[in-house]
Amino acid sequence: MTTGLSRCGWVNDDPLYIKYHDEEWGVPVRDDLKLFEMLNLEGAQAGLSWYTILRKRDNYRRAFDNFDPALIAQYDDAKIESLLQDEGIVRNRLKVHAVVTNAKAYMQLKDELGSFSDYLWGFVGGEQQHCPRPTLQAVPAKTPESDRMSKELKKRGFKFVGSTICYAFMQATGMVDDHVDTCFKAQSR
Repeated sequence: MTTGLSRCGWVNDDPLYIKYHDEEWGVPVRDDLKLFEMLNLEGAQAGLSWYTILRKRDNYRRAFDNFDPALIAQYDDAKIESLLQDEGIVRNRLKVHAVVTNAKAYMQLKDELGSFSDYLWGFVGGEQQHCPRPTLQAVPAKTPESDRMSKELKKRGFKFVGSTICYAFMQATGMVDDHVDTCFKAQSR
C-alpha cells in the first residue's frame, strides 16, 4: 500500500480498503471460481456498502466453503439455517438462498458452456474496457453491457444480479476500468 497517492473518491482511509482499491479493483479476473465469488459478494452488497462486505469477505469465504459452487449447490435447509445464524455474514434470507441458487445455476452453465469466465467476459467482447472518467460523478451505475449481463444471468436462474450489481461486478473484476482520471491507477494505464 502506497500512501500519498491520488485515488478514486470512494476509497476511505482504512488500509484494507486502500489495499483493495490498489491491488484488486479493476484488475482483470479470469478465474471461474473467483468470478463466482465476486458475483455473489456483489449480490450480498445490495442495499449496503462494498466496504461492509469487504470487511466480512473472509467470513463469507469461511461460511460458504471458499465459494466452491459444487459444495454450495448441495446445501440443505439445515446448512442454510446455520448460515442465517452466522454473525460474520449478512444474514439476509434472500441473499443466502441466492448464493445456493447461483451455485446451481453456475454448475449448469459450466456443464453447458465449459467456462464461466468466457461467458461473462463475452459481455465486454473479451477485453477490458477502458473508460475515461473525469470525476466520480461520471461513473455510471449501469451500462447496456451490464443490462445484457443481468438479463442473461437471470434467464439462467441467477439471483441478485440486477444491472447495477452486474456493473459493480464488472468494475470489481476488471471487465471495465473505471478508475477516475486523477487516480494513480488510471494514470498508470
